[in-house]
Amino acid sequence: MANDSASKLTNELRYDGRVAIVTGAGNGLGRAHALLLGARGAKVVVNDLGGDIHGGGKSSAAADQVVAEIKAAGGSAVASYDSVEDGAQIVQAALDHFGRVDIVINNAGILRDSSFVKMSADDWDLIYRVHVLGAFRVTHAAWPHMRNQGYGRIIMTTSAAGIYGNFGQANYSMAKMGLIGMANTLAIEGAAKNVLVNTIAPLAGSRISETVMPPQMLEALKPEYVAPLAAYLCHESSKENGSLFEVGAGFHAKLRWERTRGRHFQGQAFGPEEVAQRWQEIVDFDDATYPRNIGESLMSIVQGVDSSFGQGKP
Repeated sequence: MANDSASKLTNELRYDGRVAIVTGAGNGLGRAHALLLGARGAKVVVNDLGGDIHGGGKSSAAADQVVAEIKAAGGSAVASYDSVEDGAQIVQAALDHFGRVDIVINNAGILRDSSFVKMSADDWDLIYRVHVLGAFRVTHAAWPHMRNQGYGRIIMTTSAAGIYGNFGQANYSMAKMGLIGMANTLAIEGAAKNVLVNTIAPLAGSRISETVMPPQMLEALKPEYVAPLAAYLCHESSKENGSLFEVGAGFHAKLRWERTRGRHFQGQAFGPEEVAQRWQEIVDFDDATYPRNIGESLMSIVQGVDSSFGQGKP
């Protein structure tokens, strides 16, 4: 038993000397991220505006409580009460208190659920501003510091609603899918400077999920079951980059794009009738491909054009 304990201690992933920003860290997932990183040696900026799940109000209590928990456990943390729309101020808090920023977990979020026919412009705009614009502003402020020091780990938080769609969440789905696209591009741009960017789609009990999940499901979906994946992706030993993960209730899985072989209409005029005729080939996933980047995506199209040039039949 002693040997097992020693082995676990030796293999523990630590974040000593690292500075982490966690947005929306006053409750739920953000709190779980902040507490785990703080317990493993990271200095944590606990950011939370302290508003409700619909984006209203403001309070310092939530962030202060998490800071107090981290300090009580022997860690180091400071509170930030700024909106993520003021991302530069959140990053400045990390620089002022700890002198650097190594990790950003963009977790802050709200809901404004409504069927599309009833959705207001304010419902759309506020979701965009908190989820997408907020993540941009925090990340954009941290980006040059990470590039200059040759190290950074960034997590975007998406949702199954963004990946698959969900009734009544057109605004939320838009924002969450947008974060995946932003993360994928930042992963490409940051790789040479060891700034790695990944996206998680968590399923966990929170103030947001309370509105859409039954109590028995919430009980099984502890935020603590999500935080270890986020923490691993933020560790210096992880080289994962540009990836998307679904995680919750102890389940961890990586997602990737899948595409059919498709059908080339080889250089001659064609119309909807020809598309209809070949429809089963266009939608057949039995022999699927898995493009990993934009180059692989375009290559199969270009190769198809090259190989078909001059041929007369579809």
